Order: sequence, then structure tokens, then C-alpha cells
Amino acid sequence: MEMMIPVRCISCGKPVGHLWERYQEMIRKGVKPKKALDDLGLERYCCRSLFLTHVDVIDDVMKFKR
Repeated sequence: MEMMIPVRCISCGKPVGHLWERYQEMIRKGVKPKKALDDLGLERYCCRSLFLTHVDVIDDVMKFKR
């Protein structure tokens, strides 16, 4: 699955893109979002909200050709 999560947090600039796949795996295994974000080291509200509100739209966008 492809992702479109930003490489860095939009607000603080912390690199977060590399954590997205691990976060998704943890959620699929039934880990609660709060624990998953804590385990990944995302402590700031801006970084946490980026993960909690992200919606993968790449599959929808790929339907349309240039």
C-alpha cells in the first residue's frame, strides 16, 4: 500500500513519515491509537493529530488519469 503521509510534521518539522507503516501495523493488530503513538515516540499534539486525522487517498487519486 502506498502512502501520502508527509515526511515531516507540518507544524514542528519532526520527521514522521517513516513511522506511518509501523503505526498502521500496530492499529491492525488491535493496539489502541494512544499506545501506538506513545510507543512510536510521538509526543507533540501536532504530530499525533497528523497521524490520527490522516486519510489515505492515493487509491482514489490513482483512478483519474492525466
